[in-house]
Amino acid sequence: MSAEPEVVLGVGGGIAAYKVCELLRRLTESGHRVRVVPTDEALRFVGEPTWAALSGQPVATGVFDTVHEVPHVRIGQGADLVFVAPATANLLAKAAHGLADDLLTNTLLTARCPVVFAPAMHTEMWEHPATQANVATLRSRGAVVLDPAVGRLTGADTGRGRLPDPAALFAVARRVLARGAGTADLAGVRVVVSAGGTREAIDPVRFLGNRSSGRQGYALAATAAARGASVTLLSANVELPDPAGVDVRRVTSARELREAVLEGAATADVVVMAAAVADFRPDTVTASKIKKTAGTTPAPIALVENPDILAEVSRERARPGQIVVGFAAETDNVLDNGRAKLARKGCDLLVVNQVGDGRAFGTADNQAVVLTAEGASVEIERGPKEDVADQVWDLVATRIPGDTGSGR
Repeated sequence: MSAEPEVVLGVGGGIAAYKVCELLRRLTESGHRVRVVPTDEALRFVGEPTWAALSGQPVATGVFDTVHEVPHVRIGQGADLVFVAPATANLLAKAAHGLADDLLTNTLLTARCPVVFAPAMHTEMWEHPATQANVATLRSRGAVVLDPAVGRLTGADTGRGRLPDPAALFAVARRVLARGAGTADLAGVRVVVSAGGTREAIDPVRFLGNRSSGRQGYALAATAAARGASVTLLSANVELPDPAGVDVRRVTSARELREAVLEGAATADVVVMAAAVADFRPDTVTASKIKKTAGTTPAPIALVENPDILAEVSRERARPGQIVVGFAAETDNVLDNGRAKLARKGCDLLVVNQVGDGRAFGTADNQAVVLTAEGASVEIERGPKEDVADQVWDLVATRIPGDTGSGR
């Protein structure tokens, strides 16, 4: 990849095209050379002068514009990444069937770099069997097709089909550019990731919790989606934006998380338990706020043990060949405690990191040692949590069989 990565930003004819202006701005301001290739329909929503001004590059839709430069071949050949947003149902169909009736679809046929589609359309169009078949075809060829977000669509409609936020799309573009060829190595793999920290109610106001921010779990979900996986993220009390292409489901307590994990694990190829799960919960939850009475000692809070989700999922694999990854946050005797936990839990990989004194919880970076069920250990040096996540997925990928039964 060149020092100034070449990105082709394909823009489909959907109302969400206006959001892509922000994605373009983020790409250019971070040092990427961006060539915008819209469809004719896209220009009905955002005009050519806007794309040209924001990118600093000429904008064309047809193969006969500046034909002496052979743009229908040259643009795709020189790209480090082709990113299509919004990818309409019509554009996905054309790409899946190899149609080439404009500059963008010709570019898609000539590109030999990673290709990412960010679909946006009404829910009924996304769920239609024809669209789903086209998405499956593109994914089978190595393209990354993100699942659309859930939210407000055009008019009064709400549902799955919304274009993810530009910041989330930019994060995907960066991850794909960082990996380059072979980006979609997790295509067809169904993944469940838990993130954050559970909370156990004491009364309507107070709870037992922990310091987990959920950043590492969110990084695991985001990087898996950028590598082509179908990702369900179980988010426990996290205040972070949803990663692009990820199905996010909210939970609060350990018992809620257990139900969600078991439901997701039933069809998952990989389960990653990155959430910090409370070991104990109050035996009883008072209906009213516990009041402080001057001169009296508060009654002790009796605790009961929460279910051990990681051990249960590891012990009762829902599918043959299912891979289970656990996390261990330790303050001392890190490796000894990690090896003991791996033996107790029975998972395939255990990611062990030291916490406290500004490490791991709430930070943008992390470092870890990954212990394997076979007794090996792999050190992951300190770096952004997205890089740590990618290295964890590298280890997971070596354990995934050639056919997981989910499309691989």
